[in-house]
Amino acid sequence: MKGMIKDALILFAITLIAGLMLGVVNDITKEPIAQQEQKAKNEACQNVFAVADSFEAQELADSAQIEQVLTDAGISGADIDELMAAKDASGALLGYVITVTDHEGYGGDIQFSMGITNEGTLNGISLLSISETAGLGMRAGEVLVPQFADKNVSKFTYTKTGATADSEIDAISGATITTNAVVNGVNAGLAYFDKILKGGSAQ
Repeated sequence: MKGMIKDALILFAITLIAGLMLGVVNDITKEPIAQQEQKAKNEACQNVFAVADSFEAQELADSAQIEQVLTDAGISGADIDELMAAKDASGALLGYVITVTDHEGYGGDIQFSMGITNEGTLNGISLLSISETAGLGMRAGEVLVPQFADKNVSKFTYTKTGATADSEIDAISGATITTNAVVNGVNAGLAYFDKILKGGSAQ
């Protein structure tokens, strides 16, 4: 009986120490990870709005309104995560940086930031997180991202036969699921801008 109690106490002590060590490691790594994520977001903002001097966090519309906007636009599987106002040196609003996550990638979530001017021109998008298939969906950065730059359209579609209009995006060969996810996410951001932000109402 004493042996069982002793073993139980030893096991409890080991579990307690392991838990404390895990907590310490988590505390040590949490801040650097958060700093790295923030750095990536700051770089993404600059990538999609190079002329801006500063970026200020803005409050998103309520979730019900966002859901309605996306539903009306025929969009599902995407979330509007964050909103930043892009401003010049005088503080004048130049446009917005919208962070979007699409949940329908082949390998899971695809998150990116997109910069849109007050006039509705999409400066471009910058990938923040993607875990698609190497050699296929992971080519989104080189194949898809450049195609969104400097386009002023209300909605994008993708094609497998060669884009013939600004609103068309050439799909990645062998990775239409990834292509569809990115296009869908961009369209979610455009819908949010058009229905909620257009005209500078969110300053």
